[in-house]
Amino acid sequence: MSEMTYRPLGDSGLMVSVVGVGCNAFGTRIDAERTKEVVDAAIDAGVTLFDTADSYGRGSSEELLGQALAGRRDEVVVATKLGMDMGGSNGPDWGARASRRYVKRAAEASLRRLGTDHVDLYQLHTPDLVTPIEETLEAMTELVTEGKVRYLGCSNLTAWQLVDADWTARTSGTQRFVSAQNEYSLYNRSAEAELVPACEQLGVGLLPYFPLAYGLLTGKYARGQAAPEGTRLADPSQARRLDGADWDRVDALRDFAAERDLTMLQVAIGGLAAQPAVSSVISGATTASQVTANVEAAAWEPTPDDLAALDELTSPAHLSGGYTTFAPASR
Repeated sequence: MSEMTYRPLGDSGLMVSVVGVGCNAFGTRIDAERTKEVVDAAIDAGVTLFDTADSYGRGSSEELLGQALAGRRDEVVVATKLGMDMGGSNGPDWGARASRRYVKRAAEASLRRLGTDHVDLYQLHTPDLVTPIEETLEAMTELVTEGKVRYLGCSNLTAWQLVDADWTARTSGTQRFVSAQNEYSLYNRSAEAELVPACEQLGVGLLPYFPLAYGLLTGKYARGQAAPEGTRLADPSQARRLDGADWDRVDALRDFAAERDLTMLQVAIGGLAAQPAVSSVISGATTASQVTANVEAAAWEPTPDDLAALDELTSPAHLSGGYTTFAPASR
């Protein structure tokens, strides 16, 4: 087993493992027993970051994660989110899911489900177009003051929304978002147009989700072939991702990996982890072996030449130079 490495989350003092576990399958695709197997394997491999949300399984992910961490809570970094539709599970929200009233209710509910007295990273899951960001930051800062939250983060904000939130926090004296969780992979590099430069400028740590592009970068799927039985993309609801895949890009990454005697998983995770703005690569897992494979994959450190080749292979054609090229991250 490769030795795990750790990095600060942005310019904060919160250290996280370079590979994190996304917990969206807990309570939906896997039960309590399998959740504990995944969590046990992750902790054994040195993973410290577990990322969930109140909306995952309408609270079931938080509940199962809390149960699996019983007696080991202080050994890990627990991140959760608020702001998605909970169907009334946190009480009525009236469409303002980042308001002062709702933030407090959602946080207390998450703490109960997780069975803990604090969350290490509390993230706004999606922009609230009703509530001013000032109000949201003030409410989340109160949670920090009360000791119920350690650090604040965001997810799915655009670059301008992240910059606006950062300016608001700096000028009003509230806590800043230290992390941004957005979709980012070697398959989908659109975040590099504006979000990545904003994160680098502001000192915000990027937490990529879907780093394996729904599984397209795992090596399990091939052009013109049906998805293997039991895999994620074999689900009829996911068929569009397979049918509409950019196979030229997938095949280019497959060839890149083969030329270097690497797996696609190593290229996908190791290549992403090498980006300067990235603090931790969050990948979902439903088995202990998947966690182990993700951790092993992150041990590959691309050379400058590797990064230049990856940049050329996966450069987004729809962007006219408005993205940063791949560069080695400081370890």
